[in-house]
Formats: sequence, C-alpha cells, structure tokens
Amino acid sequence: MSLDLDQRYYNEGYEVIVGTDEAGRGCLLGPVFAAAVILPRDFTSPLINDSKKLSQKKRQQAFEMIAKHALAYTVASVEATEIDKINILNASRLAMQKAIAQLNHEYDLILTDALEISSDTVPVVAVIHGDTLSQSIAAASIVAKVSRDRYCEKLAIKYPLYHIDKNKGYATKQHLDALKRYGPIKHLHRFSYGPVKACLYKKVPLL
Repeated sequence: MSLDLDQRYYNEGYEVIVGTDEAGRGCLLGPVFAAAVILPRDFTSPLINDSKKLSQKKRQQAFEMIAKHALAYTVASVEATEIDKINILNASRLAMQKAIAQLNHEYDLILTDALEISSDTVPVVAVIHGDTLSQSIAAASIVAKVSRDRYCEKLAIKYPLYHIDKNKGYATKQHLDALKRYGPIKHLHRFSYGPVKACLYKKVPLL
C-alpha cells in the first residue's frame, strides 16, 4: 500500500500532522511504548514503513533517519502495573496522549493507528491499518518499536534468565518456559495477562 494518506490531509488544508502509534501491546512484560512524530511536509523515504515489516537493521536505520529529519518526535510509556489497573487499550491510549503532550511543536491534526484518543485542541483521526497508509504513523511505529526494543535489551542484562533481549517480552516458548520455571518478575510482568496469571494459580514464586 502507498503511504500517501498524509498528503491527502495536506491537500485538505492541514499544515502540520502528528502521527502516533504504540509498541508492545501484546507483550507479557514491561511497559507499552508510544511515539509521536511530526515529519516535514515534503519528507519521503522508502525506509519508512510499518515497523513490523522491517528487519531490525532496517528499523534502526529508519529510526536514525527519523531522528535526524523529524520536526519533532517524542516517546512515552505506561508501566506494567498501570496496564494491569486500566487495561492495555486504555494504557496504549494514555501512552499516545503522553507522547503527544511532550511535543514542542505546533500541529493541527493527529493521526493514530486505529486507536481513538481525545484532543481538546485539534482533530484526531483513527486510521485502520494506519501504519501502512500514513507516513507519519509508520514513522511513529518505528520510533516506538525501536525505543521499546532498546529498553528490553537493557532489561535483559538485569534479568538474563528470561531472554528479554530476544523475545522482547512476547510470549515465546523460551519466555513461557522461564515464567513457569522462575515465576513472574514483580512490577515488570503484566499480571492481568493469562500466561502470567496462570503462574500465580500454580503458585510459582515471584522473582
């Protein structure tokens, strides 16, 4: 699909577009991350695509390009303990809103990847499959994903038994085996998620 949705909104008269997306919604562990990105109106790059379709190397390259050329970009997160309190959808919305609130640049339109969020100042459009249609949303998906991956790589140094650098908190066999053997990590695992909750029923001790 062509990432030309932004241009359509520019043609309608909008001048500065924010794209926002999240990363880590399906993970068993760690915060959900969100990014907000404002790209120059004339910016194009074949590297900018849905983060899930890019290799890790290509994502890193795209992240560096976005960091260099974006008019503004921010990253925010919501911790696992908060996810357990308000659920992952609300936590994802909150992370997006936090990222947008941190922007130090004016804008007149927000595009999100499917999730509805509120704004008192500008229109918000929730775009289904937005990371395949909007360059701004695709850029935000890359920034959020790379930022979360880097967080997981640092976390793996502290908790090597869970191989978080490889699974990034997702429910891989390796991660599930570690959960069953060592138990969940307090304040990091999402206890509202089924596989983590199952460990509590089996009385696997907390790390």
